Amino acid sequence: MDIIIHDDTKHLTQEKLNWMEELLQFSADKLTIPKSAEISITVVDNKKIREINKEYRNKDTVTDVISFALEDDEDIFMTLELENDEIPRDLGDIFLSYDKAVEQAGDYGHSVDREIGFLLVHGFLHLNGYDHMTEADEKEMFSLQEEILSEYGLKR
Repeated sequence: MDIIIHDDTKHLTQEKLNWMEELLQFSADKLTIPKSAEISITVVDNKKIREINKEYRNKDTVTDVISFALEDDEDIFMTLELENDEIPRDLGDIFLSYDKAVEQAGDYGHSVDREIGFLLVHGFLHLNGYDHMTEADEKEMFSLQEEILSEYGLKR
């Protein structure tokens, strides 16, 4: 999978960016996402994510992660089950607040890496059709999320 990560905050080292890419690739392999798929991650501060949340979700608050899936419709998922893996499949974009991740890591008593990993996988699952609007959907998504994080080695 082609993964593009932009760190607008300049808080992350190249090593950390590589780790984020590795975690997303691990997640993609777990979901058997085609190698030709593409995804974009942008790490922003609280001010920027609040602006995005207000503009696109009409919520004037800071949040931790926002996903913009380009394949929101089940019909699109069906038509993209291609035999030929050469056509790029743009899954969408994830915006992650570094400030909020640091804050939540402190609140939850775990590392910033664990929180960033949690948010990345959470956003990635949203881009791949998972949601938590119903109790059953939430259980399925959160179980898969924890499974990926645990198998990768990011336990609580």
